Amino acid sequence: MPRRERTVAMLTLALLNVFLVTAALAVMKLTPDRSLALRPPTVAARSIVVAGPPALAAAASTAPLPTAGSLAARIAGPMRTSGLGANLSGTVIDAITRRTLFASHADVPAVPASTTKLTTSIAVLASAGPDRRLTTSAVVGGAGSVILVGGGDPTLTTVSPKNAYPRPASLTDLAKQTAAALKASGTTQVRVDYDVSAYQGSRSGPGWKPNYISDGDVSGVSALELDEGQIAPGASQRVPDPPRSAAEAFAQLLVNKGVSAQVGTRTNAPRGARQLGAVQSPPISALVEQMLTNSDNDIAEAMARQVAMKLGLPPTFEGGASGVHDVLTRLGVADGVATVDGSGLSPRNQITPSALARLLALAASPGHPELRSVMSGMPIAGFSGTLAGRYGVGTAAAGKGLIRAKTGTLNGVNTLAGVVNDADGRLLAFAFMANKVQSPAAALAALDSLAGTLAGCGCR
Repeated sequence: MPRRERTVAMLTLALLNVFLVTAALAVMKLTPDRSLALRPPTVAARSIVVAGPPALAAAASTAPLPTAGSLAARIAGPMRTSGLGANLSGTVIDAITRRTLFASHADVPAVPASTTKLTTSIAVLASAGPDRRLTTSAVVGGAGSVILVGGGDPTLTTVSPKNAYPRPASLTDLAKQTAAALKASGTTQVRVDYDVSAYQGSRSGPGWKPNYISDGDVSGVSALELDEGQIAPGASQRVPDPPRSAAEAFAQLLVNKGVSAQVGTRTNAPRGARQLGAVQSPPISALVEQMLTNSDNDIAEAMARQVAMKLGLPPTFEGGASGVHDVLTRLGVADGVATVDGSGLSPRNQITPSALARLLALAASPGHPELRSVMSGMPIAGFSGTLAGRYGVGTAAAGKGLIRAKTGTLNGVNTLAGVVNDADGRLLAFAFMANKVQSPAAALAALDSLAGTLAGCGCR
């Protein structure tokens, strides 16, 4: 082979190898990895740049639209064989045009359970913004006191694994800053008071069962708590007084840093008090992702209060619910939404399937990049969060790795609302809601079968 031709051949082969390696890496990148739920990347201190919503790629807007009759015919079977009868309602809409493709009692309000968190997520991202962080601080009080001031961050912790995502604010870091500032001023003995005035009103939501807190479903809502009020990180049992427990932990951390400290009382920090230290939560975008993936009730209630505070409403359950509704009204998606808490623990919440589908279509819209963490935060069928153990068999298996959806579970209630690209690549938003459920296992199977049917449907 002539030298020039051999050179060209070698260059061509090299470029081909580069292409093959790049393609392989791309496939690996696009394949859901179960380990991501355990070892995701650490959050950087700078603002996070969130990738575009994965479901709304350019191909989704040009893919053929399913015909309503064909899609409805495919859904009718799983609806009929679910055994839930009139207690199962649902809708499917085209996420781009918002055209209704299927509806069954879609405008009848139902108890949404944790799909309520979709309303909270959209409201807090649209009002407070995805980059906002919650600050916990220590300030100088009176008569030799330091005041630990809660900023509403339920993820504040003393334990922060190296690869934790999102990286939570550290009470240990705050104690280190505070001890250094105290020593610099010649102070080596303090009393630790604590301020929880950022949130007001009842610590338990309207209609909540008394055992929700004692069983560990949620902590009593407070502006100051450590590890979501758990007795230890990851434990289900909650401490009886989260603010005082946080103050006790802070006092002990100061002692460890060489400052003698004992816990005082609840108080309000003086206006303009000198700050000794401060730590910040991950951005709200990351908190929303964590809330949706794990269906975290404590974060949800904190986010609802952030909406109220942003709108100048009382930071209470009532103020949060009112603020969420006000934001959704401004966005044009409030019809069919009536909530009393941010987490969905209350059976008094009422949302229609149509409302949930419209909320999801809005969150997936390129016109609302501030809402993108709703898409990235929803669990992926068969791989992450509350959907990790589902979509393994039957019709549901067609949706494994393709469906992103928020689950909802209460006694007698199972719901599912999310998005999926159908077999032709068209993005669909759906909501299926089962109330008065007698067999939760059968209800979950029915919901997953319905969503899986959508994933496998070309329906032209």
